[in-house]
Amino acid sequence: MSDKHDKRDAILDAALELFAERGFHGTAVPLVAEKANVGAGTIYRYFPSKESLVNAVYLKWKTELGRVMMEDFPFHASPREQFHFFWQKCAVFAAENPLALKFLELHHHQTYLSDECRKAEEQVLEPAFLFLTQTAQAKITKALPPVLLGALVYGAFIGLVKASWEGRIELTRETLDAAEQCCWEAIRA
Repeated sequence: MSDKHDKRDAILDAALELFAERGFHGTAVPLVAEKANVGAGTIYRYFPSKESLVNAVYLKWKTELGRVMMEDFPFHASPREQFHFFWQKCAVFAAENPLALKFLELHHHQTYLSDECRKAEEQVLEPAFLFLTQTAQAKITKALPPVLLGALVYGAFIGLVKASWEGRIELTRETLDAAEQCCWEAIRA
C-alpha cells in the first residue's frame, strides 16, 4: 500500500469494523493499525486522535446513507410511494452496509462526535422531516411532530434489522413489506 489514499481507506475500513464490533472505548488505535496493516504512527499522520478517526468514519457513512436515501428520489410520486421509497432505501443500505449501519447506530449522539458529524446527521434527517411535515399539513399523516413520527418509523426499521442480526427474524421481501405497511398505518392520518 504505497498510495496515501489506499492507506487512508484501509484505516477507515479497519476502524469501521472495530468501532462497530467493540465500540469507541473498546477500540485502541494499535488494533486499528494492526487490522489496517499499517503502523500506529501512520494512523496519526491521517487522523490526529482516535476521536478524529471515529468522526471521519461517522462522517463517511452518514454522508453515504444520505446519498443513498436521496438518490433517484421520486419527487412527483404520491406520499405513500415516497414513503415506500424511503423504506426501500433504508433496506438496501442495511443489506449492503450492515457494518456501517451497526456503527452509525452505536455511535450516533455520542459526546465525541464533532459539530460536523452532528450537522451531517441533521442533513440526512432533513428530507424525512420535511416529508413528514408536509404530509401532516396535508392531513395524510398524523399531525404530530416530525421527530416523533420519524422516530416511530425508523425505530421500527432498526428493530427489524437488529432482530435479523440476532437471528430472530429473516428480512425477506414479505417481512419488509408487511413491516412497511404497519409503519405507514401507524403514522397515517
